Formats: sequence, structure tokens, C-alpha cells
Amino acid sequence: MLSQTKPSLIPMRVGLASPRLPLPSTLVIFGATGDLTQRKLVPSLFDLFCAKRLPDGFTVVGFARREKSHAQFRDEMRAAVDQFSRCKATDNPRWDEFARGIFYLQSEFHDANGYARLAQLLDEIDSTRGTLNNRLFYLAAAPENYALIVAQLGAANLAQTSLTASSVGWRRVIIEKPFGQDLASAVELNHQVLAVLRESQIYRIDHYLGKETVQNLLALRFGNTIFEPLWNRNYIDHVQISAAESVGIEGRGGYFETAGTLRDMVQSHILQLVALTAMEPPVSFDASAVHDEKVKVMRAIRPMPRDEIRTSAIRGQYGAGNQLPGYRAEPRVAPDSGTETYVALRMNIDNWRWAGVPFFIRTGKRLSRRVTEIMIQFKPVPHPLFAQEASQNVEPNVLAVRIQPDEGIHLKFAAKQPGQTTQLRDVRMDFFYKETFGMAPGEAYETLLIDAMRGDSTLFNRRDEVETAWSLVTPILEYWNETPPPVFPNYAAGSWGPAAADELMARSGRRWKEPEPDSP
Repeated sequence: MLSQTKPSLIPMRVGLASPRLPLPSTLVIFGATGDLTQRKLVPSLFDLFCAKRLPDGFTVVGFARREKSHAQFRDEMRAAVDQFSRCKATDNPRWDEFARGIFYLQSEFHDANGYARLAQLLDEIDSTRGTLNNRLFYLAAAPENYALIVAQLGAANLAQTSLTASSVGWRRVIIEKPFGQDLASAVELNHQVLAVLRESQIYRIDHYLGKETVQNLLALRFGNTIFEPLWNRNYIDHVQISAAESVGIEGRGGYFETAGTLRDMVQSHILQLVALTAMEPPVSFDASAVHDEKVKVMRAIRPMPRDEIRTSAIRGQYGAGNQLPGYRAEPRVAPDSGTETYVALRMNIDNWRWAGVPFFIRTGKRLSRRVTEIMIQFKPVPHPLFAQEASQNVEPNVLAVRIQPDEGIHLKFAAKQPGQTTQLRDVRMDFFYKETFGMAPGEAYETLLIDAMRGDSTLFNRRDEVETAWSLVTPILEYWNETPPPVFPNYAAGSWGPAAADELMARSGRRWKEPEPDSP
């Protein structure tokens, strides 16, 4: 039987610095009885606790409408951890220690008395658990409650933080997506929360930015000398970004009918991937410098005129296929719904680096595979040195950054096949996180929660990022609202999407690349 390598002895992890612990604090989760808390937040926190990355005295307070006791809430969180955490609670002596820092408060979001009781509970926690008056408020409630909750925090004097340089006694608010439904609503929501909070206190979350491979995209570009000189219009033919999901809407018909894929995926996740792929090197790796460069990219994306939206913004909706139901047969979906479950776009970035290099994006539900990948398609060699028959099985170089699953980076290049004749073949050079570092990347929420506790907003969205992204998407939304959709459904569940998306690529003489294979 083969012996297992201990994580501490894995060569690529030897010598890694221990992460800096944040200061003690209390996390208040508004909407704590919802799916996000059970599937992501508390399981991520317990994984951090087991890895000794949370400070002593760290405390969680659930704030929601349902009536329940501290003990009932703790039991529910224990069940959630057993189901969704890497570090299970059952037969784990650390669970009892973690659970002693879990509390629950029942209140309506509009009830001022509830926030007064919350303030009293937080003061008690500060004195008994040593949380130093540091509070992180997480808005995991329905989006229509965001402004209300922030206003109530302000009215109860729970949002005020010191203006001095002291790091003790801070107040920060994490706001979940969607941040607005269009440009006007996003601007209004920003106005409402900034009436109570300073921009430095607001952490607009996009969980894609917490994924290790998304962060590694910056390391790949700016931590190596071999890629950045090629990262421009002189060497790159085009860029493809695919974010495919094999599942449907998973019972979220009520939400998805009002959102659709353009709002749910493109405005947030996909545009963030475009910005990180295309941005200029920041002057330093701090929040302001990184945000500045991402905003520059978004502002350089050419807005689509109305006559171009029809051909360059493709929408689709899945129908029945591969023994899977169509979107219109999902619970809480209208039988004649015109909501898109698939979007493909061609984007053009009008700046010196990317002029003439199209960015093609596609994202959708019920597609052939679950995969999120950025493909950098390089130009063909300028002079065909080898005979055509020797190179017939060779395509231009591709660099693929796999966001999920099997996170890693893959480079495809030409090599001579062994033998007495010159025959070229495509070969791959692969890097997989799990194989190299002996562990898969952690849950994105682990990174984002720790960063918010530390006061690092690099992986969150700034006000101008959110509003610029909506300014690009809103004209498409308005055009689609004013024009009837194509005949839906227009792609079968389990396929790669509608034929119109293939035609979008074909008009430029290109085609969608099949995502890289999963790890063996």
C-alpha cells in the first residue's frame, strides 16, 4: 500500500509563509437562515477555524426573521458544516469550541428595536469574547433589503467607525450580488449606502474574485517575464472566456425569471474576468491600484450600438434534452418565459494593447460540461517554415487558464513527433493546483471573508467598477426588453448552446474551442 505524503512535506508548500491573522471581530449575517449561510458562509468559516486562520474570540451572530434559539441555530449550522465543509463537525472536538461563538437574534429587517437588541448583544460579546469592538456585517438577505438594513445600521449607530488610523473598532459591510438590476438602480443603491457608510467600509462581493485561479491570473501575467511581452495585439488573435454550467436553475426560478444570465453572470463574473485578463500592470498590488486598472479596461470596452446588439449579443434558452427538462418546465418559471439562460457576446476593447483583438464570451445553464476557462488564442506563426503536410495537425498556440473545476493552467504548442520524418503534433504542458500543491484551492468565500476582516478590498468591487459594468450591460438589457426574443427554446439541455453563438464566431472566421480536458 502506498504511503500518503504529509501536506507539510509536499515540496511546493515547503517554506510558504503563514497567513496573517485578522484582528478579533464579530460577523453579523443578515438573512442567516438562507441558503448562502448554510452552503457557503458558515462552512467556509469552520474550514478557516480548523486551519487556525481565525482569531481568538471570533464570533458569528445570525440575524433573521424566523424564530429560533441560539441552540437551534447552532444545530442547523452543525448540519450545514457536516454537509458542505471540508472539515466536518461530527466527532470533531473543535466544533464545540467554534459553536460557543455562534449566536442568533430574531428580528424583522425594518424593526428598529431589533437593531437596538443587536447593539446590546454585540457589546456583551465584546466584553465576554474579546472581539475589540470590530464588526463585519454581511448582507445575505434579499437585494431589496440592502438599503433598508444599511439605513437601520446607521440609525442604531452600528455603522460608525473611527476616523483615526487605529485598526480597533472598525465597521465593514459586505453586500452580496446582485448590486442593482441595471445602471439606474445600481447608482441609486450606491447613493443610499454611501449616505451611511464611507466607500472604504463597503465590500461589494463577487465570489469569482475569491477563486485561486482568478487571482493566479495576475501572478501568471505580472509575476513572470515570459507572458507579459506577448500579451497584446501583436501576438494574440483573440480571447475566449467560457463559463458553462451543466446544472439548470436549481429551484431558483423565482429569482432567475427576474434576473437572467446577462444580469446574473455577465455584469459581474464575466466582466471581472475580462478586466483581469486585459488590464495593464498596476503600480502596486494594493486595492486602489488594481481597481484603477480594472476600471480603465471596462471604460475602454466599446459600447454596443443598437444595430450591433442584434448580431453580437446572442441569447438562448435551454429546452428539454438528454433526459433533462427545459427551462420553461422548471418550478416557478412561466410556460412562455422569454428569460435568457445563455449569453454569447463579442466585445472590443479600444485601447493601445487590445485594438483589433476581439473578446468572445459565452455563459449558460444546462450546457455540456461544467467549466470556467479563459483561452488566449495566439496568432499563427508568421512564416510556414515546415511543409503543410508536416504541420497539418498543428494549430496556433493556446494558453488556457482553468478557473473551475480542476483548477490549473495549460499551454498548447507544437512539437516534432518521434521518427525519421518531420511531423508536428500539438502537445500540452499542464499545471494542476491539486497535483502541484497537494491540495485543491479552498472555497472562494474563505479568501473573501478573511480579506474583509483584514480590511483588504482588492478582491471586491469598487463603486465605479459596478457602475461601469452596468453601463455596458444596460443597453443590451433595454434592447432585449424592447424586442421579442428568438424562438425559445433554441438549444437542447446538455448541448453547447444555440447555433447563433457558433455563427457569431464563424462571421469572424473563428470557432469556439473545446475546453481543455479535466485532470486524469
